[in-house]
Amino acid sequence: METTKKHFFIDISVMLGRSMRHIIRSMDTIITVTITPIAMLLLFVYVFGGAIQSGADNYVNYLLPGILLMAIASGISYTAFRLFTDVQRGLFERFQTMPISRSALLWGHVLTSLVSNAISVVVIILVALLMGFRSSAGVLPWLAVAGILALFTLALTWVAAIAGLSAKTVDGASAFSYPLIFLPFISSAFVPTKSMPTVVRVFAENQPVTSIVESIRALLSGQQAGNDIWIALAWCVGIMIVAYFFAMRVYKKRV
Repeated sequence: METTKKHFFIDISVMLGRSMRHIIRSMDTIITVTITPIAMLLLFVYVFGGAIQSGADNYVNYLLPGILLMAIASGISYTAFRLFTDVQRGLFERFQTMPISRSALLWGHVLTSLVSNAISVVVIILVALLMGFRSSAGVLPWLAVAGILALFTLALTWVAAIAGLSAKTVDGASAFSYPLIFLPFISSAFVPTKSMPTVVRVFAENQPVTSIVESIRALLSGQQAGNDIWIALAWCVGIMIVAYFFAMRVYKKRV
């Protein structure tokens, strides 16, 4: 049993290395994922920031959590694309003929998504620091923020796996991410929800992005996240479990 588990993790590490080499050889993936969120950060801070009443002394601090979620939502579309490409090339069937774990290739893509999105998040935070972002949070709140972002990434990555494994075209594999990228706009990511019309406000206050944004914002400002953090974790874990279940069902049909 221990030998089987050992081979399972070795197989995953090999598949992770394979996927990461593809990204390293084609850094335009990470560059493309970070350019749009950084452009949005610059646009909202230096063009719209003066007109937006966020209630915060520093609009960069207010805006950053939503921009990070947008970057992740954009980044996971490449996971769907890479999975779709492997399916079309018949790599899943080819690897199944080898003495490796059946799910190693899929987990390799999932972990690659986690690593590549983490790199994008770090780059965006560095740009935000240059723009005046400051945080009074200690080590533990920063670790909590990292944990929430990792859970959010994993949840969306499993959604991306469903699209990548079941799509019929390249466009179909990545198109699912567009609503996810748009979702922060109808949340408290850019403006307080109290300024929205009633119907929009009700939706904004009860969708996952708002609770995640509010949790990260509170943690980075050194405040108590309150119930928002538990709601955020519930959304992330719930989405991840459901998406994982359906992704594995699609994957088993494929292989």
